[in-house]
Amino acid sequence: MKYRTITLAAVALFLSMSFLASAVVAAEKDAITMKNGKMWTVHAGKEVGPIDRETTLSNGTKVMMNGKIVTKDGNVTQLQEGQTIMLDGKMMEGKSK
Repeated sequence: MKYRTITLAAVALFLSMSFLASAVVAAEKDAITMKNGKMWTVHAGKEVGPIDRETTLSNGTKVMMNGKIVTKDGNVTQLQEGQTIMLDGKMMEGKSK
């Protein structure tokens, strides 16, 4: 009986951790990318559509419709074709998928 309880607890823990991990992985694939000179929203790794307004990321960085990025401390950069910025403000090189 004790072995069965331990096994059930281990399975329940594994399942709950896998559901939590899925949500974290999906969130890590949410971003904004520059494609064909336009800024696109990426959700769960797939391009959803062009952004239609300035977007503020979780770290306070602002992404403009023209690809200009203004960090919370005022530094300004320009997103280039193929570059992606995650919603937490981390820059990624290459195409988002």
